[in-house]
Amino acid sequence: MVEQRREATLADVARRAGVSIATASRALTSRGPASPSTRDKVTAAAHALGYLPNPAARALATRSGTRIAIAVAGHTAHVLNDPYVARVTAATATAAASREVGVSLHWLPLHDPAELARLTGNRGIGGILVVNPTPTALATTPHSARHRIAAIGNGSRHIASFDVDNATGTTNVIHHLLSTGRRRIAMITGPEWLPCTHRALTAYHHATTEAGIPPRHVPGDFTAARGDAVATHIMTRWPDTDAIFALGDLSALGALDALRRTGVHVPGDVAVAGFDDITFAALSHPALTTTTNPVESIATAATTTLLDRRPTVPLTFFPSTLVPRDST
Repeated sequence: MVEQRREATLADVARRAGVSIATASRALTSRGPASPSTRDKVTAAAHALGYLPNPAARALATRSGTRIAIAVAGHTAHVLNDPYVARVTAATATAAASREVGVSLHWLPLHDPAELARLTGNRGIGGILVVNPTPTALATTPHSARHRIAAIGNGSRHIASFDVDNATGTTNVIHHLLSTGRRRIAMITGPEWLPCTHRALTAYHHATTEAGIPPRHVPGDFTAARGDAVATHIMTRWPDTDAIFALGDLSALGALDALRRTGVHVPGDVAVAGFDDITFAALSHPALTTTTNPVESIATAATTTLLDRRPTVPLTFFPSTLVPRDST
């Protein structure tokens, strides 16, 4: 009697056959070494469990690899420790696991944009999810490999990209600050090399120009330490500042620390707002006003596009929702 199991996985087959997952995969796909007796055991286990290899996983394995590489651009490998990257990695791994596909994490050095092109030549990699790519890095990739790449951030004509609509999110934060009576609003931006920084900064300029107030902005890097330093700089350079908007909650939390340390009352003297709505935003004192960044939905959509190898529009934006709290 054949045992039925609707959602049997490769791990179930390997366990029943008494072999590793890698061996079970080789036995079922005939790709790599496996003895005839092992192939027979694995095939019998798959039949007993009603296991059928996932089409998307098989497509990755037979075309160019068995895993998705998450490639993150940055000045140093420390970028891989960023909480944002952790969220992307977790969401990607979850989506890929449902298709029995693995995930690996890689650094794309800004000083060596050709590293992305080298990744496309790795036969173990079936798809690449590149985070915050630069136009230069995307331009190095072979045209024949671009259907295997998706971007979180800016893509290109031939590479699909997924990102939060941080321009609208920024506009909503500035309008919220204006509605509370703030008129001297400074901005802590993201790194200048990131295209998403320019989108948000353009939105900030439009909103402040429309309101007839002067722009004040200083480059940040999404870290709390930089947010602390920039907030101190802002209050020294523009002591009449009555609001600080940071393009990143960690930077905003750093700004809160700097203001608290120097005796500036938030929100009485200076309102503070961030971007991302990370967990700590609601736990700060005062709780941080921010706007959402649906990282998990973005990463899942990009991963699914790679797994399905389906064409999509060049750029898909996900909405950002204002979350007013006590800091404004």
